[in-house]
Amino acid sequence: MATPVQENLVHKNSAYAASFTQGSLGLPPAKKYLVLTCMDARIDPAAAFGIALGDAHVIRNAGGSARDALRSIVISQQLLNTSEILLIKHTGCGMLTFKNADAEAVVRTNLGPEAVAELGALDFLPFPNLDDAVRDDIKYLRGLKLVPDSVAISGWVYEVETGKLRAIQ
Repeated sequence: MATPVQENLVHKNSAYAASFTQGSLGLPPAKKYLVLTCMDARIDPAAAFGIALGDAHVIRNAGGSARDALRSIVISQQLLNTSEILLIKHTGCGMLTFKNADAEAVVRTNLGPEAVAELGALDFLPFPNLDDAVRDDIKYLRGLKLVPDSVAISGWVYEVETGKLRAIQ
């Protein structure tokens, strides 16, 4: 039996597919850039950042972490020819609210010690300061041989309260 979320998925997809006309878009993104941002449900990258279907890769993970996204970044650049990275974190990010030990404690309480053991040395990559986290991720990417010097990298903070972006230097 389908859940309400699954039923909504099927219904909304049916309506979308009925008027879909962009099935011939190329595999590489047309504008040759990628956006790395958070998985936060309050962010709609296409609407907030003006991304049309086929324009860019959008990579999302908890906190918009460059370390967590590295595999996708390399694929985007080396196999699909993107040449620019827009790294966008956001205000009110959950990654500002805990430390690794806090996340491990929640896993222990909810799932037990065997689940904690499966975490191993997993770093949840929380951060205490938003602007510094953007700068740290840019520094990380620029320090990698996997990301060529020719790749433009910029850092941004999206304000979930206003919908505005601000550049981080």
